[in-house]
Amino acid sequence: MRRLTATILALFSLLIITGCSQAADSAKTAEVVPGIPVKNTVTLVDVGATTCIPCRMMAPILEEVKKEYAGRAAVIFIDAFDQANAGKAKAFKVMTIPAQIFYDKQGREVFRHEGFFDKKSIIAKLDELLRQ
Repeated sequence: MRRLTATILALFSLLIITGCSQAADSAKTAEVVPGIPVKNTVTLVDVGATTCIPCRMMAPILEEVKKEYAGRAAVIFIDAFDQANAGKAKAFKVMTIPAQIFYDKQGREVFRHEGFFDKKSIIAKLDELLRQ
């Protein structure tokens, strides 16, 4: 029983650190899908899934950031496993979920992170882009 518990904890820790894998093509583009990135606005796109543990851990952080940056930056979540978003998720060409993709006000992708991303780091990146 202890060995099983240790194995489960080790796997959970690995998922938190690295994120849940999701295979896709690996190119970066500026105009990904209509309306994303949001024109003339710093945009954060989080591609994840409601069934992915690190993604679920990020959900409340993204909601807080979305509220705190309302009117200054767009925060968009795309569920990669939701069939309604299949085309959108694939267009972002992520290799791992969760994946956070940051766009500057000109719509250029300027930063991409894969795996869990803490609130402090998200805010630092958004603030950096807003100062530009």
